[in-house]
Amino acid sequence: MAINEYIQTEVTKVITNKDFEFPLNHAMASTWILANFKGDNLKIFDMRKTSALCDYSIIATAQNATQARAMSDEISGNLQQQGAHIVSYEGYESADWILIDTGDIIVHIFNGPSRDVYDLDMIFAKNPQVKIPEEFYFGTPTNVSNEKADLKGFF
Repeated sequence: MAINEYIQTEVTKVITNKDFEFPLNHAMASTWILANFKGDNLKIFDMRKTSALCDYSIIATAQNATQARAMSDEISGNLQQQGAHIVSYEGYESADWILIDTGDIIVHIFNGPSRDVYDLDMIFAKNPQVKIPEEFYFGTPTNVSNEKADLKGFF
């Protein structure tokens, strides 16, 4: 799979950002990809004090299997490009719950109601959440009142 040059450039910016130490930089880069692939309900949990499995756990919801696979392909490819080793890669075929484990971070990409069934949000709730920068999200939030004002007299 060829890595998208724009995404690779943006991921490199996140990875080399001095505000994010390793492995938080890999978690943030993965979240940037999820946000730009229009993932829903993104959360990063700081697991350093409660888990021996990883330092950060990321949860996202995809709208369909194709979107979930595209997200996981892009995360895996870019993290490997940045020197990360994928320890485990599970669930790609069904895409109900894709798990990418690099040893330092674990990315969980859920498709549809699977997120509610497994409820990792509740399981990880005792861990602090890491704030995801607004600029990571694709596009900018629109102000509904300004949007309606712009349409005044249009129809």
